Amino acid sequence: MESCCRSCMPCLNRLWNYIWPDFRYPNVPNHNHVIANPAAQTAEIRTVSGDIRVPSPKKRPVQLYAALFDFEARSDDELTVKEGDKLSVIEKRGEYVLAKKLTGSLESGLIPANYVALLQDEFAKHKWYYGNINRVKAEKLLLASQNKDGSFLVRISESHSDEYTISTRSEGKVYHFRIQRSTIGAYFVSDKVSFATLGELISYYQKNPRSLGVLLEEPCAQQRELFDMEPWERPREEFRLHKKLGEGHFGEVWEALWTTENRKVAIKTLKQEDTKQDEFVKEVQALKSLHHPKLIQLLAMCSRGEPVYIVTELMSKGSLKSYLASAEGQVLTSAHLIYMGSQIAEGMAYLEDRNIVHRDLAARNILVGEDLVCKVADFGLARIIKDSVYTARSNTKIPVRWTLRRPRYYNASLREI
Repeated sequence: MESCCRSCMPCLNRLWNYIWPDFRYPNVPNHNHVIANPAAQTAEIRTVSGDIRVPSPKKRPVQLYAALFDFEARSDDELTVKEGDKLSVIEKRGEYVLAKKLTGSLESGLIPANYVALLQDEFAKHKWYYGNINRVKAEKLLLASQNKDGSFLVRISESHSDEYTISTRSEGKVYHFRIQRSTIGAYFVSDKVSFATLGELISYYQKNPRSLGVLLEEPCAQQRELFDMEPWERPREEFRLHKKLGEGHFGEVWEALWTTENRKVAIKTLKQEDTKQDEFVKEVQALKSLHHPKLIQLLAMCSRGEPVYIVTELMSKGSLKSYLASAEGQVLTSAHLIYMGSQIAEGMAYLEDRNIVHRDLAARNILVGEDLVCKVADFGLARIIKDSVYTARSNTKIPVRWTLRRPRYYNASLREI
């Protein structure tokens, strides 16, 4: 292009010189200069054009996720996955995640966030591993009276979710050391020494405290069970109760605004006079392990103080009982009702596979959303059972008004209901 412009429009020679300046190599005064040692001279020449190769950035190990359920894409932006598909999550987008398949077509697209789970916590067997707790919580744990200098824990890094942090107590203070990952997946605190596994790294620094500058003696002694709910626990101030939706045997249900997430949610509160708080919290433990598109999903909880809040997704149409009595519900056809019933059966089949008895399945405990989506709700009576037959205790509370006559007197298994 340069030669063409110069030959066709020589009158614009000053412009061409400005655009394409006459470059002269340094230390070369003129073109007749003879280079005594061409190889040595070439090493000093700086090029100003050509294929400049930028070093590739450090690649972080890909976090492995798995699809919990089948999902059929409804638009070009979404990704069809099958249960068990291995995925990498690129980013979060509201209630969805942008994910990429790691096998097969390697396609990428949006999937509901509660349809995927991180295949992590391979270190959960270690007493020193505390998972996804933040810096403040780690310091609070280590400075508790149960611990002493040399107590330590390992947690997921707040700034890099694929890396970890050692938090250890020394001389009444807490120090934090970042555990990084190399391009081949090795673990290291100092680039002088790396380890194939996180366990090997911890073992090394326990035996060589001078390398880290502090002691790693005993894992943090605080009871771990108290913090199993940390990812779900939220401050009560984040929720604003707007409208009371109903009141059941085990608590009240409110429509509320989750201010930090800017979304409407449903909140179930504990009725202190009917149920002990520790029993109520045990029910949440079961809820946390259940993930199915036809079950109401747990979003958060407030278990510190009273009343206890259980925060779940909000279904816009309310309960199936009230929806069927509404003008919109009155015009439903048999096909619509069969479709809704099949969704309920799907959710109940999921519970059955996990040996869970609902014990209070009724139209008021089925919630309806847009496009006739139905989800099973109200696990206030749910219990995990290990045997094939459930036996109710004499002090178990069951809503008698909604229970068949035979089970009221414990003469029949609740599986017959």
